[in-house]
Amino acid sequence: MKYLFSFILLVHAALHLLGFAKAFHLAEINTLSQNISKPIGTLWFLTFLLFSITTAIYIKNYKFWFVFAFIALILSQILILMFWKDAKFGTLANILILIVSLSAYGQFQFDKMVERETKEILIDAQTKNPSFISEKDILHLPEAVKKWLKNSRVIGQEKSQTIQLKQIGEMRTKPNSKWMPFTATQTFNVQIPGFVWETKVEAMPVIWMRGRDKLYQGQGNMLIKLANLIPVVNESNNKQINSGAMIRFLAEICWFPSAAINNYIVWESISENSAKATLTIKDTSVSGIFKFSTA
Repeated sequence: MKYLFSFILLVHAALHLLGFAKAFHLAEINTLSQNISKPIGTLWFLTFLLFSITTAIYIKNYKFWFVFAFIALILSQILILMFWKDAKFGTLANILILIVSLSAYGQFQFDKMVERETKEILIDAQTKNPSFISEKDILHLPEAVKKWLKNSRVIGQEKSQTIQLKQIGEMRTKPNSKWMPFTATQTFNVQIPGFVWETKVEAMPVIWMRGRDKLYQGQGNMLIKLANLIPVVNESNNKQINSGAMIRFLAEICWFPSAAINNYIVWESISENSAKATLTIKDTSVSGIFKFSTA
């Protein structure tokens, strides 16, 4: 789709040369019946240049390409309105380019938000003077949890402080709905429970959703946007969202087992192969049952 859109940009750019050519009498342009002055012809050429630059930097993945696109679109539509009788169908191309450009702008804003929030959750993380896990650190834990940590080989290893994961896979929103490809990045503050998870999901061909799930200072936030523009879900700081984000953090410590020894988690033995974990942040607590294989 990238190359198809690039082709549309390039063809649309080239069409603006017709106005320039007619103004400077470089060729006989019968498709434009109105006279075009040289100053206006220069604007046609400038618009061609702007769309050409937009095409080049879009192909090279320059993140601010949409800025050039917006300027080109404004000039293009002004010229189309001036020569509406002959150029009105160019509006369709401008609408398509505008939609894609707005989506790119939305992606830029979304990425900046995720970057800012990731820095926010990590600001209190102490990454200097790391501590190492010893047998003494796990003495207070249920036997099932001790065995899990030993099998995970955390003894003698540095205690996790911050974690970043990259995920590639498929997800679905309901048990019977179709699987959708996704990529995601998740950053954790393990010292002070928090995370930012951001994902890009292919909801259908050409249509993508961007999502962000967050836990910060005990408050959850879930945001999902269609095509980077249209909010589908935007829930934050209510009991259900807060507890849901905390449960997610608790469940995902399987990726960084050393978090199990932190004071914000209290363990209770249930059986030889299971234990109850309670995560507390401020005045809110959530619990989950961890079951471990006997292998």
